[in-house]
Amino acid sequence: MQFLVALSRASSTVTNHCLRHLRSTCNVAAEKVTLTRLKQKHRKQEPITVVSTHDYPSAVHVDVAGIDVCHVGDSVSMVIHGHDTTIPITLEQMLAHCRAVARGAKRPLLVGDLPFGTYESSSNQAVDTAVRMLKEGNMDAIKLEGGSTSRVVAAKAIVEAGIAVMGHVGLTPQAISVLGGFRPQGRTVASAIKVVEMALAFQEAGCFSVVIECVPAPVAAAVTAALQIPTIGIGAGPFCSGQVLVFHDLLGMLQHPHAKVSPKFCKQYACVGKVIKQALLEYKEDVINGSFPGSLHIPYKICEAEANGFINELQRLGLDKAASAAVEAVQNMDTSKSNGKGKSTKD
Repeated sequence: MQFLVALSRASSTVTNHCLRHLRSTCNVAAEKVTLTRLKQKHRKQEPITVVSTHDYPSAVHVDVAGIDVCHVGDSVSMVIHGHDTTIPITLEQMLAHCRAVARGAKRPLLVGDLPFGTYESSSNQAVDTAVRMLKEGNMDAIKLEGGSTSRVVAAKAIVEAGIAVMGHVGLTPQAISVLGGFRPQGRTVASAIKVVEMALAFQEAGCFSVVIECVPAPVAAAVTAALQIPTIGIGAGPFCSGQVLVFHDLLGMLQHPHAKVSPKFCKQYACVGKVIKQALLEYKEDVINGSFPGSLHIPYKICEAEANGFINELQRLGLDKAASAAVEAVQNMDTSKSNGKGKSTKD
């Protein structure tokens, strides 16, 4: 008996310890990621994780996974709206997506892209757009693409307005008209130096981080070494402070324009598109053969007295065909109940 009491106490102690550890872990995981946290990770050389996310469900997944930064990218133009480029997405559309992501992702730092045509005209326009991203989109920071001195000036003005800014160098998708398409950058001396100089200019403007897209790994390594702020790579090799991928790309989602030219740099961690397709095919087949909905998916009942009253009322109203259909449905449900199963063979 003493042994059992001791065992019980020991078990209780271990259980309580595990619960305290779990609660502690959950509390840590629930802490909001801030710029200070990112700086700490960078200083400790801890990799920063970023995922481009565009709606509430994906934001919830990113949040639960403990990703550091939830980036609402203008890639939404392609992966959600079906455009071939990021150019068509509007500010109003971006704001709607930002709000949806903000509702789903409570822990990550939220960074929203300034869409094409909303910040290039002047610093005042850039600040006004950035303010809307925070006030109406519920973002913590904004990202804008580089490529010219005016973009750096805009970034500086936004920072001076009290808004955190992430820069973007290398391949800048909004500039495909000038670049001649989605082409890697930094493959010549002049191009590589331009990437480094633009990144340094963004740092000087007060940006807290810089995205480096589609450049050779040595160029990204040079940029990372030259900067005192974190670099986030996408198609830029392993030498950046962190990495970013688009939610749909890393999960292997199918049937969006971006998938036609799936980035060579993207690792697919799942083939969710195939799973979705198979599920839809099975659903379609179940509906066609009548196996869905089966008994497990018919939860709402009507008692016999109410059913009879309903049928009598239908007949009184002259709706004999409707009354007959109701009688047949009741009989069918009674038969299914007596057999202990519905039509479905997959329930």
